[in-house]
Amino acid sequence: MNKKILCILVVLTTLLSGCWDVTEPQRMYYIHALGIDFKDGHYETYMQIIDFANIAKSEQPNNPQAQQAEIGQAKGKTIEDSFFDLYHSIDQKAFWGHITYIILSEEVMKSNKVNQVLDFLTRYREMRYQIWVYGTKEPLDKLLVVTPINNKALTLSKLGDPLNSFRQESFVTPINVRKLAIGLNEPSHEVYLPLVSIDKEWETSKGQTESIEIKGVALLSNEGYKGTLTQNKANGVKWMTNETMRSEITGQIGEGENSYVTVALEHIKVHITPIVKNENVQFDIEIKLEATSVLGITKKITTKEIQKEIEKQVEKEVRETFKEAIALDTDIYRLSEQLYRKNVKTWKKLEKNGKIELTEDSIRNIKVNVYKINPGRGSYTETIRK
Repeated sequence: MNKKILCILVVLTTLLSGCWDVTEPQRMYYIHALGIDFKDGHYETYMQIIDFANIAKSEQPNNPQAQQAEIGQAKGKTIEDSFFDLYHSIDQKAFWGHITYIILSEEVMKSNKVNQVLDFLTRYREMRYQIWVYGTKEPLDKLLVVTPINNKALTLSKLGDPLNSFRQESFVTPINVRKLAIGLNEPSHEVYLPLVSIDKEWETSKGQTESIEIKGVALLSNEGYKGTLTQNKANGVKWMTNETMRSEITGQIGEGENSYVTVALEHIKVHITPIVKNENVQFDIEIKLEATSVLGITKKITTKEIQKEIEKQVEKEVRETFKEAIALDTDIYRLSEQLYRKNVKTWKKLEKNGKIELTEDSIRNIKVNVYKINPGRGSYTETIRK
């Protein structure tokens, strides 16, 4: 009987999974970010390897003087070729499963190499579809060595953890590999990436420091790179997506230097309706939002005045961004997709390469509905009365 049990146990042990071929964690380098450039017919790739021993179990590095990451650089005829070249100088195995974001240079976008980048990201089994994607005009090696303010962990940087700061100020919606691929595949086959740059507005007792700033948007299509919109020219994008969590409008009520007011806006809901008349298409846009706090009040104002100014400024920003995008031949609000989903018969008649022809008059009406205004902790009056 004991022999039978022993034989059964021996057989069962063959079914147990083993760990003999698993690489030990301490014998791997963890890639946190990638930068991809294209110059003189070759890809230039940058690999940011992060030191988890320095930041593990802490939002602050254990040793502030220690280097949180190192950057490797290589060239190749393909993206994969460049990384294999980089392997020649790596001491341990590189693990790709921890990549958080990738930055594309303007040259990669201009050279229409985004599709090759997507192929690289989606075909390798360790890659995830939740990798954040950014565009830039800055040198990639400079961007990848910028550490967060107060030397916070790189894993909590604006690029590695964009949703944290996005909840407070939603300028440009972060985009990941999955959404980038969907946007380029579906009408109007155009997307925009957050455009990042190096900001030098911060200082410490030791001098000026650098941080990462969202500068605007980089415009892409399946045909190639369209250009960029920066600062105020890109403000309209935040009012045309339901993903916006919180942003602000500054307007002027009355005259004089004390007539400006800043309003924080949340809970944005956008509804777009295509209007078709004799194969001429225009769009009506309704934007619902809530004013959650009214700031910068320097004189007595009314709810009606605030509401009117919000409506005016939001519509102005939406139209200005649309006008700038039309000049770059870009359907920045994906109006072609709205027609495709709501009136596909008309879309089939008018589309060319997935999108319809747009002009500045393609947006017929913009209705901004401020359904609630919260003055915050006080009324619409100055704190100290004169």
